This record gives sequence, structure tokens and C-alpha cells, in this order.
Amino acid sequence: MSHYQKPPELYDGLRLHQNENTGGCSPRVLEALAKLRPDQIGFYPPYAAATAAVATYLGVAADRVTLTNGLDEGLMALAIAYLRPSVGGPVFESIVPEPAFEIFRFDTSVAGGRLVQVMPRPDFSVPLDEILAAITSNTRIVFLTNPNNPTGVSMPLEAIRTVAREAPPEAIVFVDEAYAEFARESFIPDLAAFPNVIVGRTFSKAFGLAGLRIGCLVGAPDRMDAVRQAIPVYSVNIAAVAAIQAALTDLDYLRDYLREVDESKALLYAACDRLGLKYWQSRSNFVLVSAGERLDALVEGALARGIYIRDRSTEPGCAGCARVGTGLVTHTRQFIAVMEEVLCAAR
Repeated sequence: MSHYQKPPELYDGLRLHQNENTGGCSPRVLEALAKLRPDQIGFYPPYAAATAAVATYLGVAADRVTLTNGLDEGLMALAIAYLRPSVGGPVFESIVPEPAFEIFRFDTSVAGGRLVQVMPRPDFSVPLDEILAAITSNTRIVFLTNPNNPTGVSMPLEAIRTVAREAPPEAIVFVDEAYAEFARESFIPDLAAFPNVIVGRTFSKAFGLAGLRIGCLVGAPDRMDAVRQAIPVYSVNIAAVAAIQAALTDLDYLRDYLREVDESKALLYAACDRLGLKYWQSRSNFVLVSAGERLDALVEGALARGIYIRDRSTEPGCAGCARVGTGLVTHTRQFIAVMEEVLCAAR
């Protein structure tokens, strides 16, 4: 028997590298999908009921919500709407405080914009002064993330307000809140006072709907009009429409998962302390762990044992770091056992 062979439950791979809900969706989602009728699948989907349900959950009017095929579609539409240059006009800029979701950089390039990166501080605290200094008359999007991916560190809401006050009138301050449920914090209540801010949300993470691709943008209708024009017609499918409405009727399921995540993070922090590994307190469903020279051993050793974690060592400020999803406690315990085995052998 190979040294790397483990119990059968790991053979299919434990996905701790994509920040997914490893417990899956609420049973009510499966019930809703099973009830879809042939005509609902055969016709283009209506969005009013799902939009209203999302708006109620987020505490805003329905005309402030635009459903998207995953938050990724919303990000691309935002980039096209605000960064696409006109013939003979200036090249518009996006500001990305690093480290950040790589799609911000990708979409800026695809839309023909110019990327302005703000490098991180050693402790990953928000480089507010540096962000403000990067703003120019050509700035059209400032990408902010709260909590940050891949660090899990929060951005103070007052920092977002400050950026919004200093941005050019034509610019959008985009706040990526993909992990807001885990942080128990959102900028959405501030949107009425800051019409130049658009918030992005996804139901892939906390709600376990990654496979159905459903997210949304939230903001002032007049600032969202240009974004809506860049979103394909009927891009959100009927299964996603049914799923999000069902998921939002089962917030007890969500709360149970959030408690699992909290316990998982505490377990991983304690394991890192035992092993002498640096980590950052996370307000998301993952933890950024610095393994230093032992990073390759950790990532490759976990993979050999059927566990996927994300090597983020090439990201600005993240040398020697891996991001580990912290969802269900049973999965976190499996990873900790592997981490202790691998790193102890690597010493």
C-alpha cells in the first residue's frame, strides 16, 4: 500500500481551494429544483419574484437589485460599462488594492482599461492613503473587497466611505461582498448616501449555490443602467431563479453553516499555533496560512492525500502562503490531520 493512500472518503478530493460551501445547498433548493415544470424549463425565465426575494433579504428596494450569472458576470458588465474607451478618448483606469480577486485584473484588461495596482502593507491593513493617491481624473472603477480575498481581512466601512467621497463624479466604487455573510457586515445600508457605490454579492459561498451561478449587483438605479445594458438577456437560468428563492426561505440552514465556519476557523488557528505557522484572522470562510519554506510540502502533500488547497504565493504580499477553505468542521479536521502529518514530516 502506498504511503499516500487514505480512507475512501478522500478519494474524490476534498475541495478546500475554491471557498465553496463543502456542505452543499439547503435541502429546500433540491426540492425546488425537483418541482420545476417542463414549461418553466422550456420558456425564458421571469426574474421579478427572485429579484424581490433577494431585495428583501438584502433590505433594499427591488429596483436596486440586478441578478447576474454569478458575480463574475456582474464584474465583467461593470468593467465594460465603465472602462471601455471611446474612439479617440482617454484610457480609463481601475484601481485594485492588492492582493485581490484576479478577475478584477482580467476584466480591466478585457474591457480595454488601464490597471492601477496598490500594493499591500505587510499586515494587510487597508492602504487607504495609497488608494486615495492612486485616484486620477481617469479613474472609473475602484475595486474594493470586504472581506478581502485571499487574506480574509476586513476593510473598515469608513474607509469605503472615504474612497467614495474622493472618487471622481464619473467613477464607480465597487465593493465586492462575496463573503459578507461570514463577516456579518455590509455596506448596503450606506448605499442611499453613496450613490456612486455598487455592491456585489454572490450566493455561491454561504448559500452553496456555486454550481448554479447566481449573484447580484446592488446600487442606485441610474448608476446601474449602464451595467444592465452590458448583461446578456436571460443570462440567469430558471434553475438558479428557483434555487435562490428556495435558499432564502431557509436562513436557519445558512446560520448553521456560519456557525460551522466559525468553529472551523478556530480549529485551524489552534492547529497553526501548534505548528508555528503564521496566519491572519479571517472574517471569511477561509484562512490565509503562511507556511514559508514548507509551502510546497504542504500544498503537494495535501494534494497527494486528496485535499486541494490554494497556493497564493505569487500574489502581492503573499509569499509562502496558501489559502485554506474552512467550511464544515469534519472537513477542517481532515485537513488539520493531513497538515500536521505533512509538516511534521517536512521538518
